[in-house]
Amino acid sequence: MILDRLLSNDGPRSRVLAAILVLLLLALAFQPFLFPGIKALNVAAKVLVFIVLVASFDLLLGYTGIVSFAHTMFFGIGAYGVAIASTRMGAGWAAIGLGTLVALALSFVLALAIGLFSLRVRAIFFSMITLAFAAAFQTLASQLSDLTGGEDGLTFRMPEVLSPGFTLSETPFLGLTINGRILCYYLLFATCVVLVLALLRIVNSPFGRVLQAIRENEFRAEAIGYRVVVYRTISSILSALFATLAGAMLAIWLRYNGPDTTLSFEIMLDVLLIVVIGGMGTIYGAAIGSGLFLVAQSYLQDLLRLASGAVAGLPWLAALLSPDRWLLWLGLLFVLSVYYFPTGVVGRLRALRAPVPAPPVPLAATGAAASPSPVQGEYVENS
Repeated sequence: MILDRLLSNDGPRSRVLAAILVLLLLALAFQPFLFPGIKALNVAAKVLVFIVLVASFDLLLGYTGIVSFAHTMFFGIGAYGVAIASTRMGAGWAAIGLGTLVALALSFVLALAIGLFSLRVRAIFFSMITLAFAAAFQTLASQLSDLTGGEDGLTFRMPEVLSPGFTLSETPFLGLTINGRILCYYLLFATCVVLVLALLRIVNSPFGRVLQAIRENEFRAEAIGYRVVVYRTISSILSALFATLAGAMLAIWLRYNGPDTTLSFEIMLDVLLIVVIGGMGTIYGAAIGSGLFLVAQSYLQDLLRLASGAVAGLPWLAALLSPDRWLLWLGLLFVLSVYYFPTGVVGRLRALRAPVPAPPVPLAATGAAASPSPVQGEYVENS
């Protein structure tokens, strides 16, 4: 089927999961018509960006077993590439294209350097090295004010067709005026879909199977002939390139970039939380985790404000449900999600539908003449 090919033969494998993914896709595809408003549109656009960012990080953590804290560095490089090019060259598609290409080239070089010099380092030591890289780059971006705008960042313009003042038609379509902001959103939506399908193709290719083998036992993968350092380096580079594209997407949407926007360590923590919530080693987990986390992060204060007003007669409960304590409730929701979904939402839903393996059939009952021995290429006659 065409759908199986698009998904690289890696379907949801659960009806509930498939239904959730379809609802998420439809909600994002028709968001401007279903949930009008600037805040809802901004949340949906951020979900699209984080789906790509989290999926690219899961290529490292979930599929290769690499814990890196430098992922936001590549995210920031992509955003700064578009921002600097658009500031120097002016609004235009050429600036977006050139800025993205330069950012991809820089991310490639840095990811290759980290891979060659650091991927031989084990466990927590590698994580500390990547954290040092990320901290150094954030400091550099803050101090190079002539190039990056320093702490104030860079504000720039996009091509006219993507600007809010552009109107495609004066006649509303399904009650909505199609302006440049809506067109920019659908540019992000199309880019997100293409990049997610590309990541599905990568993780379900022979290359992706080797990455999973390295994650499970890198010494065994090395023993059977795979160059573990090479595969881990390539995985690091691919992950960095996709994160760079996610950063470019965010810059195009915000028309602004600064150190706190893309290089903050809080973003790295959010990515880690989303990976755990959605499920490591699943591209679908990045989509579901991003949707759940960002919607909760954006609307939890509003829900708490309504709940606090509803129980105003109980001062202690109203104080507990105060919008100022939204981080407390968000943390509680995260703890509960980890407790009830230890393998993430996707892992849990797939486990519910996992088929029960059939008991092994004795070899003598099959009437087979020969069976393979543990040594490859040798056969032992049955008695």
